[in-house]
Amino acid sequence: MPGLLSDTLAWVVILTFVVGALSRDRNESIARYATVAAWVGFAVFWLQLVPHFAFVHKSYVEGILSVAAVPASLYTGYLLWGGRDSLFVLSRAVAAMGIIYLPFETIPAFTLLGLAVPAPRGVLMEVVAAQTGFLVNALGYHPEVIVGEQGHLNTFLFYDGDHRLTVSVVLACTGLGSIAIFAGLISAVEAPLGRKLRAMAIAVPIIYALNLLRTTFITIAFGRQYMQWFVDEILFLFGSTDPYMVSFFISDRIISQVLAVVVLVGITYLVVRELPELLTVIEDVLYMVTGDEHDLESALGLDRPGV
Repeated sequence: MPGLLSDTLAWVVILTFVVGALSRDRNESIARYATVAAWVGFAVFWLQLVPHFAFVHKSYVEGILSVAAVPASLYTGYLLWGGRDSLFVLSRAVAAMGIIYLPFETIPAFTLLGLAVPAPRGVLMEVVAAQTGFLVNALGYHPEVIVGEQGHLNTFLFYDGDHRLTVSVVLACTGLGSIAIFAGLISAVEAPLGRKLRAMAIAVPIIYALNLLRTTFITIAFGRQYMQWFVDEILFLFGSTDPYMVSFFISDRIISQVLAVVVLVGITYLVVRELPELLTVIEDVLYMVTGDEHDLESALGLDRPGV
């Protein structure tokens, strides 16, 4: 996230979602008001992130998704206000996602009783960097591991001749975002705890393992400059003048991010087979996209318990 204002807005929005979720069984009106307000705030949150993803992060996939999230959030709030109560499930999922993700994104290192407590994000980034480094070394590459700009041991140093090339494992490279999405969705639906845990046992290891393969792939492809293809076209496409970044743009911004979307769809299918209650959320999303109701239970041949 691009700063304190964004972090504060994120917490306000997520806590409003939490208020809506906790109020559902006590006061339907308060739950609806709070949750609709949270969706409007969510739209504002994504709107202020568009320049960051599009121009700072230079990610077409994330930029397009953040733009699309603005009207999608407003439309979700509109439908919920109009009585589509099934969207309370998606709203609970967003609340859970935020509660899982935001502490890693926003809590800095601090001192407690004279002891230095590291930032959660720093710990996670260093763990993923260490595991990525193990895989990189196992494949025959041995970059130096150095402290990055954020003060964490999460950066790999390569040389192309005399030119230094550094690639860092940041929070977005840990797989936490995808894990938070599935954890939020799984926790939001009404289903037996055993099936929820089995669904988590499917999603989390797959996401974590594939993410390590992704960080390893990007580290090697960029560090060794293996994808210096269509240099002028790629630099123009991403608004850059640094030819050394071409391998990074291709390996991360194009190949990895496109494959990530495909992988998430596949994991969703596996999770839904264990937890058919999630079909409610998916059908709501499809309705918002197409304007038509869908019966995924019949289409996928699943038996969905009532919720």
